[in-house]
Amino acid sequence: MTQPLLQVKGLSKRFGGFVALDGIDLDVAPGERLGLIGPNGSGKSTLVNCICGTLQNETGSVTFEGRTLDGLTASRRTHLGVARSFQQTNTFATVSVEENLYRARRFAHSSGDNLGIEGLLDEFSLSSHLAERADKLPYGLQKMLGLVMALASRPKFLLLDEPAAGLERRERTQVDRFVDHARQTLGCGVLVVEHDMDLVKRVCPHIVVLESGRLIADGPPAEVLARRDVIDAYLGTSGE
Repeated sequence: MTQPLLQVKGLSKRFGGFVALDGIDLDVAPGERLGLIGPNGSGKSTLVNCICGTLQNETGSVTFEGRTLDGLTASRRTHLGVARSFQQTNTFATVSVEENLYRARRFAHSSGDNLGIEGLLDEFSLSSHLAERADKLPYGLQKMLGLVMALASRPKFLLLDEPAAGLERRERTQVDRFVDHARQTLGCGVLVVEHDMDLVKRVCPHIVVLESGRLIADGPPAEVLARRDVIDAYLGTSGE
């Protein structure tokens, strides 16, 4: 059996008397694409932040390549190979696209070839904007730049936090291409947190559902999304 790349075991987090996460167990294997869905307020952002190190879990553990990440800073986790994207654009706004990519590599202590990043820059229409300031790009290009910056750090695990948020429908298939590139070129395990069900079904062969801080379902998208408890928790009534 393949050793999990990332393993979350019994993870819990409270904010005062509010239980945001309650005993979460989650595994992501090398090269696996796992979708995480759930209604607003279900604990998705808290789980993302606990995995990435911007929040520290109170009980349980986060393990990466067999090593505990508990207590490590977000920057240290990035250096070990855990990278993330953000719901909103997250670039160095006042410097060029090229400088953004350089800083992403430098922050992660990345070196070596670009692992096909030039091809992604061409495909995402960023190569013709390398000298432009990031904040002068259209929103869709800023969002794709943020994704490519995460890949520029040469991660082993990618956490994509609502990568399609704010993108036009025609732009969203670029996320599919990005995930395929990360998996095929780097062998990344990828956790996709997303509300776009069409994207999740295209990209992720396996999904889990978070509701009120607990995982309530896991399995293939078609199977999970047909479950009554998932419909009630996330999708509304079956008629909807």
